[in-house]
Amino acid sequence: MGTMQVAFWVVAMLVVLALLFDFMNGFHDAANSIATVVSTGVLKPQQAVLFAAFFNVVAVAFFELKVAATIGKGSIAPGIVDHHVIFGALIGAISWNVITWLYGIPSSSSHALIGGLVGAAIAKAGTNGLVMSGIGKTVLFIFVSPLLGFVLGSLLMVIVAWLFRRSSPLRVDNWFRRLQLVSAGLYSLGHGGNDAQKTIGLIWMLLIASGYASGTDHSPPTWVIGACYLAIGLGTMFGGWRIVRTMGQKITKLKPVGGFCAETGGAITLFLANGLGIPVSTTHTITGAIVGVGSTQRASSVRWGVAGNIVWAWIFTIPASAFIGGVFYWLSFTLF
Repeated sequence: MGTMQVAFWVVAMLVVLALLFDFMNGFHDAANSIATVVSTGVLKPQQAVLFAAFFNVVAVAFFELKVAATIGKGSIAPGIVDHHVIFGALIGAISWNVITWLYGIPSSSSHALIGGLVGAAIAKAGTNGLVMSGIGKTVLFIFVSPLLGFVLGSLLMVIVAWLFRRSSPLRVDNWFRRLQLVSAGLYSLGHGGNDAQKTIGLIWMLLIASGYASGTDHSPPTWVIGACYLAIGLGTMFGGWRIVRTMGQKITKLKPVGGFCAETGGAITLFLANGLGIPVSTTHTITGAIVGVGSTQRASSVRWGVAGNIVWAWIFTIPASAFIGGVFYWLSFTLF
């Protein structure tokens, strides 16, 4: 009974740590959902945060748990998962999130989590511990999701410009102020659907490894699903204001029509990824879409220096969080 009790507390503490990561994910990524509506003046920051948080949580009713399954069973070999691996992965992801948040850089919580998992798995079992098909899909979409966001954002901008070519700027502005609420809602829905599921997958993996859930179950316990969606919603509600400025104003100046096209392009990308069960970065997706919208006006309207700094953060995210994840796996294993 004694060992079971200790094991339970270890698992409980790791679940709390995972929910803290989920909360930080929402906090860190709040900007992605709301930067465009705030920067175009359609909603005040406080309203936008509540709006995005609501759609983050209700996403639970819209998407199958395909992304959770990719994280839980398709990123690292289930046989090597233990509490040390999960601890290393979470500390790797949380540390990188904190570092990038402090500097106001919109990096990816998703890739930080994947990096942390990869680092901890390699520290334990070498590259044999990785499920390359799942990792490969995720790495591929590091490039695909911002490119798709870029293409869809710019394409929508061109289509809208053609459709409204005879309308006055004021009329277009009024129309898209309303439509931007729809696109921001859809984007937040896609964001909640993809990002909450990453933590669901991680906790599910932990519960299976600790014997608190069966590996043959087709879905994680209901309390895990509910807790993760609530945690990301709360994180979004407390919102990362430092990143709002970078996303909304520093990359390119947006009007409501541009905000609508960027969010819609981003939302389509996220819905596609959710359907395919691929954990993508909502940060990469919306940044690609914003740059796409900006580039249809003229290339000089995008501040490529800011966009370039963000890309560097993307490139470093997986290796940096993997390194931290590996170190903390080793510390956890050695000390405990």
